[in-house]
Amino acid sequence: MSLLGRLNDEMKQAMKNKEKEKLTVIRMLKAAMQNESIKAGGRDLTEEEELTVLSREVKQRKDSLHEFEKAGREDLVAKIQTELTYVNEYMPEQLSEEDVSAIVDETIVETGASAKADMGKVMAALMPKVKGKADGSLVNRLVQQKLS
Repeated sequence: MSLLGRLNDEMKQAMKNKEKEKLTVIRMLKAAMQNESIKAGGRDLTEEEELTVLSREVKQRKDSLHEFEKAGREDLVAKIQTELTYVNEYMPEQLSEEDVSAIVDETIVETGASAKADMGKVMAALMPKVKGKADGSLVNRLVQQKLS
């Protein structure tokens, strides 16, 4: 079942169960998916494109969470954390730091990188392998550590 189909099913269930917060998040995700579909010329999104949209939604919420924590807005922090839990339900299982580290090592060997100047080359080859399965900041940090 496509992600959009799953979102539709879970939206109906959230309506029946009167889960307002979950319903709001599902509607936001559906809107983001539909907007991306419109940008793509009205065709259905591929799994990879759906994953890109989900990753963007997670990143936006993490950025908001960080800003609200800095501002001391605990009410909004709790709301965003709840939203993040719902969005993460649709993300693929995340790789552990050890798994990401192994993929980073493998990619460094593949690209022949040896210095920080090669970071762009490594990241370009690495990100498609871990897309949606690992946080970009973790990947970035590991690549920097290994190239320095």
